[in-house]
Amino acid sequence: MPAKLFDRIKAVRLIAFDIDGVMTDGGLFLTDSGEEIKRFNSLDGHGLKMLRATGVIPAIITGRTSRSVELRAKNLGIEHVFQGVEHKLDALRVLLERLNLPPEAAAFMGDDVVDLPPMQHAGLALTVPDAPEIVRERAHYVTARRGGHGAVREVCELLMAAQGTLDAQLAPYLQTENA
Repeated sequence: MPAKLFDRIKAVRLIAFDIDGVMTDGGLFLTDSGEEIKRFNSLDGHGLKMLRATGVIPAIITGRTSRSVELRAKNLGIEHVFQGVEHKLDALRVLLERLNLPPEAAAFMGDDVVDLPPMQHAGLALTVPDAPEIVRERAHYVTARRGGHGAVREVCELLMAAQGTLDAQLAPYLQTENA
């Protein structure tokens, strides 16, 4: 990993995620009654819980509004949730001010052009391989895994590995009774 990327990753204290295309595969299921259904990845969820345990603050900034996002955030212990956001950079700035953090301490993971302003403002810009080329070109890191298929887990483990906290988070699962 290039030293400059490693330094960006080590500095992260807050990571904000878009939902559709990042925490989900970007597909939207609509029932006949108009209810929206999203599919989340359980591996991503556990990665977020481990990352949160290290002191890195996860947040959600999304343009759509969905009860399922609210429920998922509550399940994962994500306190900072911004839904129905037209200008995601404004929400990121509010969050940084609220947490008294500089942009260099933030990461933003998005997958489309509407995510470019907060990605370019944050110290670390992340995206998925399905993102348009213009987004991938402006990201510091493009995941190997697709949105909704472990991309968030990959990023969580990347952050923990660079910050030296991954081994401690995995240790409880690697202990055996015979050890």
